[in-house]
Amino acid sequence: MIALMSQNLLLSLTALLTLVPASVYPYRRAGGQGGEGRTPAFWGALLLAAAGPGLWAVTQVAGQWQTGFSTALWVTVAASMALFVGFSALHRSAWRLSPLLFPYLLAVGALATLTEDKPAPVLRGGAPGIWIDLHIAISVFTYALLTLSAVASLAAFLQERSLKAKRPTPLTRFLPPVAESERLQVGLLVASEVVLGAGLATGMAVLYFEQGTALRIDHKTMLSLATFAVVGALLIAQFRTGMRGRTAARMVLIAYLLLTLAYPGVKFVSNILVGQPAWT
Repeated sequence: MIALMSQNLLLSLTALLTLVPASVYPYRRAGGQGGEGRTPAFWGALLLAAAGPGLWAVTQVAGQWQTGFSTALWVTVAASMALFVGFSALHRSAWRLSPLLFPYLLAVGALATLTEDKPAPVLRGGAPGIWIDLHIAISVFTYALLTLSAVASLAAFLQERSLKAKRPTPLTRFLPPVAESERLQVGLLVASEVVLGAGLATGMAVLYFEQGTALRIDHKTMLSLATFAVVGALLIAQFRTGMRGRTAARMVLIAYLLLTLAYPGVKFVSNILVGQPAWT
């Protein structure tokens, strides 16, 4: 057991170290416009940062899903990095969110490493494995999408505040323009809402197989439904009234907080504070 814990801690520390170059890179570069900042050094740091958590996740959850708090954090870091690599390749401005995203994921990875020795119970249940796997994959993908959306929203907020104060900083010069950040935010929110809806549906299917009911009144369910409602209301407001700026940013961050409480938050309480297993 001690040997396994030491091995897991070593893997976590290695994955954490792979995030460092990408976290430092944006602050060593003054920025540049368009694709000039996406140098070979940037791509090398980005792919290294994606590979570390990705390999950790594959190593730890291969064969049997574990529901521990540390595992949940590392899997969300891996999913967020994988999505960010794709967005950076496809969108000309997405990479410029890196000064906000990478330090945040580094902090999440550090917390996952510090809690590595906490209990990591194995998921058990009577639902078909395909439904459980699908629900978990969708849940992780949703959280990663909303993470990127929250970062884009924060970037738009910082840019707007900088413009109003007429005090640009090195950080705001690096971040995408307000319009680009808002377009990224809206696109990611739409994707988050669709995937979250699918996650709620698969969660109901799993619960039906487990307990014969499609809805269970608990913290995770209520917080997930609240997130779905907040994101939906924000999208309706944005498409109908063009709501942008600080109000939109606050609503995105509220939605992200709700989903954080629903996913890693519930695991933190059950696995770390209480020391009991948490489902998915």
